[in-house]
Amino acid sequence: MKQLLYVPVIHEEADLGSVAAPAGKRSQEFFGKARWERHKEIVTAFWDRLSDYFSEMDPTGLRVYQDGLAAGGELGRRIIQEGAERGSRNYQIVLDLIKRGGEIRKTEDIEILKKELERILQCIQNESSDKRDSIPVRDHLEGDTLMEERDRFVAKTIDDTLKEGERGVLFMGAFHRVIRYLPDDIQVCEVKSTKKVRDYFKFLISNRDQEKFENLADYMVSTHPIQIPW
Repeated sequence: MKQLLYVPVIHEEADLGSVAAPAGKRSQEFFGKARWERHKEIVTAFWDRLSDYFSEMDPTGLRVYQDGLAAGGELGRRIIQEGAERGSRNYQIVLDLIKRGGEIRKTEDIEILKKELERILQCIQNESSDKRDSIPVRDHLEGDTLMEERDRFVAKTIDDTLKEGERGVLFMGAFHRVIRYLPDDIQVCEVKSTKKVRDYFKFLISNRDQEKFENLADYMVSTHPIQIPW
């Protein structure tokens, strides 16, 4: 049996590279300063809990797969090191796992990533909400298609490189659906419920049912009782 821990990631600005500044500015304008600051507090606590969780694990022999990482080996490690130095909590956790015996693996296809980055930059360059709302349907469909391509590629990569009896961990954006493309012989264990993380974002964006939003926020920052399956 192959075993895979699945971590639905909430990206921080430090993860976003060249799109971080414009994305952060647009997000604050969209949510309002107070709600955006509340969200950032929740994200910080979310990563605190994940850091605690993985610090208790023995990662010897763990195969580590990372959202957006198109290189393994020494190059992959350098990319993770640089991201950790920029302040990415995700990359800091991955770097710690590598230092303690984990092995970083190439996860994504560089050409698909380039296409998606170009699409994201085009969306961000639409300065007004009117322009944002008028993005053609085909652009949304293109985004869905690229995400599916990425998810299928990641799932196949894990299937091809995670061998029988090995254990791995995948850090992947919460709205990706890699799990649906993984074969049945991979035992998947979610560190946080992907559905609840997605629901948190939905209520954050909709700005409705404050009680439900706060319940989901509490879940995001809680110490998750899941037991490591090995």
